[in-house]
Amino acid sequence: MDHKKVQLKQPKYAKIAADIASKIVEKKYQVGEKIYARSSLASQYGVSAETARRAIAVLQDLEIVEATKGSGVMIKSYEKAAQFVHQFLDVQSIQQIHIEMLESMKRQKEELNFLQEITERLVSRTERFRFVNPFVPFQIEVLEHSPYISRSIGEINFWQNTSATIVGVKRGQELFISPGPYITIEPKDIIYFIGNDESLERVEKFLHS
Repeated sequence: MDHKKVQLKQPKYAKIAADIASKIVEKKYQVGEKIYARSSLASQYGVSAETARRAIAVLQDLEIVEATKGSGVMIKSYEKAAQFVHQFLDVQSIQQIHIEMLESMKRQKEELNFLQEITERLVSRTERFRFVNPFVPFQIEVLEHSPYISRSIGEINFWQNTSATIVGVKRGQELFISPGPYITIEPKDIIYFIGNDESLERVEKFLHS
């Protein structure tokens, strides 16, 4: 799954306007000071003259600077520059949070789809494997409260009651293969048996009811 991060895009002129306002707030430009003409500004930021004009227009509309034809750009207000910087950063933060929320939702949806896909594949393969090889045994541990403790497989009619065939019993470190009807069932025995998909439920109910 490809989770490329979405980049927050702002118009170049807005970024330039915010940068100039930030320099005013940082006192790199003083109120009353004249800074670059539009052409010099375009060259400094590596943008077109039109982009530089738009940046100055934004600052002029907000009364942060005053632009006079032929006289360059003069810093007019520190307070309004600070207000613009805060608003610009707030808008960026809100937009970024929104983008990150959308990204998170997209990732969650992709992960859920992926989980559903691998679950379906697992179920499909398990069903095919059972169909191809029905002799893969189930297993169950005998609990201490089983009513058949110390009774033999033949005595409790295991096959008649469950339609399952016991193929092995593990008791501690010993494994009894094809144990026959005379082996008894003891607590913590692991019983291996074969049958259909309903056999596991029938054996659980029979041994532990």
